Amino acid sequence: MLDFEEIASIDDFQGADRLEVFVEDTPVLLIRVGDQYFAIEDVCTHDGQPLTDGCIEEGAIVCPRHGARFDLQTGKALCMPATKPVRTFEVEVRDRKIFARPN
Repeated sequence: MLDFEEIASIDDFQGADRLEVFVEDTPVLLIRVGDQYFAIEDVCTHDGQPLTDGCIEEGAIVCPRHGARFDLQTGKALCMPATKPVRTFEVEVRDRKIFARPN
């Protein structure tokens, strides 16, 4: 299994609920919901568009283009038009630093 890579700090959020980062050269959306952090590949599996500006609702992100929803924890596609999951990343917080690696 691959090692964790430092991708951000808790302080980087400064009131935001998401950050655009990279894990192993993959564009990733790091999302904070309360005290939890989730990392998903920043691409809708329906049409390849970024999820960056999607609404976060009930543990899922909504694609801003066509409304596909993806579970933040598992990446599972929750509704049409998406049928394939988005890639997710395991996240750990250590001393206010955020680390991730592919699941």
